[in-house]
Amino acid sequence: MKLSGAQITIKQLERCGINIISGIPGGSNLPIYDAILDSNIKSIITRHEQGAAFIAQGMARSTGKAAVCFATSGPGATNLITGIADAMADSIPIVAITGQVPTSLIGTNAFQEVDFIAMTKSICKKCYAIKSADELITAIPEAIKLAESGRPGPVVIDIPKDIQNQIIEFDSWPEIQKCTDNSITQSTAKKLESAAKLINSSERPLMFIGGGAIHSESTEDIIEIAHKNNIPVITSLMGIGAFPSSNQLNLGMIGMHGKKSANMIMHESDTIIALGVRFGDRSTGNTNKFCPGSKIIHIDIDTSEIDKNISSYIGINCDLKAGLEHISPLIESNTRSKWLSQINGIRIRYDLDCDQQINLPRNLFNLISEVIDEDTIITTDVGQHQMWAAQYGSYSKPRSFLTSGGIGTMGFGLPAAIGAALANPDKKIVCISGDGSIQMNIQELATMAEHNLNISLIIINNQQFGMVKQQQELFFNARYSSSRFATSPDFSLIAQGYGIYIYHPAKSGEYSAAISAAINHSGPCVIDLPFDDSESVFPIVPPGSANTDPICGESKLKEAS
Repeated sequence: MKLSGAQITIKQLERCGINIISGIPGGSNLPIYDAILDSNIKSIITRHEQGAAFIAQGMARSTGKAAVCFATSGPGATNLITGIADAMADSIPIVAITGQVPTSLIGTNAFQEVDFIAMTKSICKKCYAIKSADELITAIPEAIKLAESGRPGPVVIDIPKDIQNQIIEFDSWPEIQKCTDNSITQSTAKKLESAAKLINSSERPLMFIGGGAIHSESTEDIIEIAHKNNIPVITSLMGIGAFPSSNQLNLGMIGMHGKKSANMIMHESDTIIALGVRFGDRSTGNTNKFCPGSKIIHIDIDTSEIDKNISSYIGINCDLKAGLEHISPLIESNTRSKWLSQINGIRIRYDLDCDQQINLPRNLFNLISEVIDEDTIITTDVGQHQMWAAQYGSYSKPRSFLTSGGIGTMGFGLPAAIGAALANPDKKIVCISGDGSIQMNIQELATMAEHNLNISLIIINNQQFGMVKQQQELFFNARYSSSRFATSPDFSLIAQGYGIYIYHPAKSGEYSAAISAAINHSGPCVIDLPFDDSESVFPIVPPGSANTDPICGESKLKEAS
């Protein structure tokens, strides 16, 4: 058969199961967009390439399968960079396919030429600089497989325009290879058996689960072990949804904005079973003061994460699901009545201390949780609203809470919601954003409206960069610099300009009816919620402090300053 490089690219994407791509056409990728016309792939035209990258992330985060975004050379490609870096930090399988100037012009400072491979090699699993059309026959399926296998992450494929137009002849398509075997080696099995013995002999064990638990689809295994041995569970931000919020063993999120009780309980544990976590600084606080009396069992697919930030007592490099399936039969039944009683006392003492100052945010997310069903997917942007959603939202299933954790990208929420809606047309998507974050990719309201997606966008409107302002209040003697807005747009007019229905309650007493109506609305809608600019996120662990020494509530503001 005779096909061009562009046709090979599209055909191989189809053969790998890709049926939606997001992106923007331009001079250097027009042959690929022309080839789409002869395929079954649906092209989602975004209004900015960063939106395309986050739409791909929304598809990938909500399904666990690789998703693809396109961009042309130069500014089109560079606009993808933040989305690629975000995917790398949170281990999200996306493939970014970029056009490039013709090979004869590379290195000449041609129009819209940038060395995209050099720019992205530190923020992706692999970069393919395509030199001939026949390379695409293997590069495309390899990239999809690589993005999904091991620790997931982004892959970049840069294709010069002349290679897209190059015609080659070949006899048949190679077989699409599946992900590699995740079986347990004999040496790993011995470590897992040692870990099981330590868990059984411990008096105060605790499971700490992160994004790896979701990527490896280990929720059922974690629930089984937790119930069998009565092991309480805490999560990182990225682990939310991996263990049902309503489960009595779920103690909530730890870290900088985690529950004080969860941080205190973790400090009291004698054994921490860390599953698919990287012990990031927002989870650990001051690492020198992190759980000094605990023996840590760390299981992770990425060997570089073992002992990187926190030293482990038993470090195990393996697929998490395979590891838990090996451990589960070795775990003994245990009531742990003494440990659970101690935990209950800590929760009563510390949760009341930190929650008594929090009213409107908690009530808001209680309202949202009451209206949504367990299949609803929540996306957030980054800031105060993100932490309130993590603290007070209720999540029953993995992949139901999509947020930018590792690099914390404002502007993530709306395009991620679009991607989730495209990949899950039978589910309701609720995007929670702030008036600061939403304006960073607000143009994607056009994409949401164009495809009539079932997304309810909730804007927490406090006319400021709330998290920045809060930290200036706490740690910079209330010297506010560039954190409050002198002017704010009328989101009602913006939404109406895109043909999107708008709900705009005038005061908090009207929130309940408006939220219920918006979430039950079929199709795209926006709800603009006026919010008091004095609302803050508590607890908050000050930089350099231990997780056991957070600031809780308004009474602590003077003390912090």
